[in-house]
Amino acid sequence: MEQQIRFCKTSDGVRIAYAIVGQGPPLVRVLGWFTHLEFEWQTLRSSYEPFAENHLLVRYDGRGIGLSDRDVQDFSLEAQVRDLEAVVDALRLRRCAMLAWSQGGPTAIAYAVRHPERVSRLILYGCYARLPLLDTQKGREQIAFLDKLIRQGWGRDVPATRQFFTGLFMPDADPVVIPWFNELQRVSTSAENAAAAFSASLQFDVTALLPEIKIPTLVIHRQGDVMVSFDRGRELAALIPRARLVPLEGRNHSIVAGDPQFVQYCRVVEEFLAEERKPVKPKAPTPAAPSDAVHTILFTDMEGSTTLTQRLGDAKGQQILRAHNTIVRDALKACGGAEIKHTGDGIMASFPSASRALECAIAIQRALAARLEEHPDIPLRVRIGLNAGEPVVEDKDLFGTAVQLAARICAHAEPGQILVPTVVRELAAGKRFLLADLGKIALRGFEDPVRLYEVRWAD
Repeated sequence: MEQQIRFCKTSDGVRIAYAIVGQGPPLVRVLGWFTHLEFEWQTLRSSYEPFAENHLLVRYDGRGIGLSDRDVQDFSLEAQVRDLEAVVDALRLRRCAMLAWSQGGPTAIAYAVRHPERVSRLILYGCYARLPLLDTQKGREQIAFLDKLIRQGWGRDVPATRQFFTGLFMPDADPVVIPWFNELQRVSTSAENAAAAFSASLQFDVTALLPEIKIPTLVIHRQGDVMVSFDRGRELAALIPRARLVPLEGRNHSIVAGDPQFVQYCRVVEEFLAEERKPVKPKAPTPAAPSDAVHTILFTDMEGSTTLTQRLGDAKGQQILRAHNTIVRDALKACGGAEIKHTGDGIMASFPSASRALECAIAIQRALAARLEEHPDIPLRVRIGLNAGEPVVEDKDLFGTAVQLAARICAHAEPGQILVPTVVRELAAGKRFLLADLGKIALRGFEDPVRLYEVRWAD
């Protein structure tokens, strides 16, 4: 099995290198920061061959990277999409699946929304819609440090600087892989291009595009990922309609052959892709819910699940997650709620009435408080957010503005809090719930501030 390297040109005249190997339905690997088709094939070949067994595997070096044109200045998201468009067009792929890693996520998402007829399935590993580093002073200081580190040491023969990035991407890497990964950084691009690509990626924000994705989507994320936190993957799964989330154990952001989770990763990807090849019996489309069907949507989110997993270990972390799931599901059953999906370290649920949703949220927090008294050494605390509205219902999933606002309200809550907007308060009026007015709060992605209320649940 040998790869073939070819070249194509983007609409703005940049020459892009791409490689193909294997036979079968096309699978395009999308990765944005540093790649090198030839060096990767020489050193990490066993990481790609499993995907070429049943597919025509397509990989490419983006602009300024690897074997593609290096003399470029534009590393914007629009430019990255042009690179992907050029490769798919050059191969005349009518329809293909896409496997995006890390920074390739926003590129694949933008392409899938722009060309939905050409993407059959979308797999997002270690990806994000937006990196929030620019939002805080601490984050901006981290960016300045990393930028300086890249510019001073990326292309030098001494690998100490690149070793630092290897530690970020693969803190638990097999010692055999570390020198390969160090060298891949050096040969992939210049320090100037690496810094420019890194800086551009911080501007990527495809959050608004997530609800527009209509194709089957699989989100895979390491629970202890030290480069892109698990919260970023959970957000993708929560906001992409009908997306599935598969948490993997471990801290490595990059995943290659030899990683303890690599076999599981390959199996999950292949099973997801194989679904498209199975014959499907025709069935009547699932009818959408009536336009006047009001749902009260509830999100839970565990506090510091990633930190707990790193401190206690994967097995103990999974045990805590199971305890959360049991408490939430017991409350849902008692209050007539329906679980919509698991979001990795939380659950999304729907209720036919606001009062039942509030009763469920209070039951969850009280059960968690009782558990904390029994296990003070292993704190399990959860934030809960609710919203009511008329989401779109398709294939037993909910999406739309009502769902997005519920998720944002949950994200704003503190551990142990239950937050609701005015609509939930009004729907539950007269039911003897105690709510404290927190005032109008600006929530990311919503133009107007939202008035929030805290539900008092302690006895």
